Amino acid sequence: MQKKLHIKKGDTVVVNTGNNKGTKGRVLEVFIKTDRAIVEGVNMMKKHTKPNAESPQGGIIEKEAPVHISNLMLFDAKAGTATRVGRRLNDEGKLVRFSKKSGEEIK
Repeated sequence: MQKKLHIKKGDTVVVNTGNNKGTKGRVLEVFIKTDRAIVEGVNMMKKHTKPNAESPQGGIIEKEAPVHISNLMLFDAKAGTATRVGRRLNDEGKLVRFSKKSGEEIK
């Protein structure tokens, strides 16, 4: 059984703590086993690479490193700030995520 996380791929999130505090970005990937997510433009790291098919020159590339899920909050466009996430049954009896600030269902 997969554990439920408050963040999914494609969500817009805000970073709570650390060097990137207050930064907004889109979730590119979620690692469920380690409770981490890769967020676009957040927690950038430099990686030294040898020349290969992808980068024939080699050199130093910048890429995103995973951030712990606990340091991320979902961004609520209606409220304009970060919000906590709740779960409730909708009209069809399906479990859906909703914003605690605005009460709107999260698509």
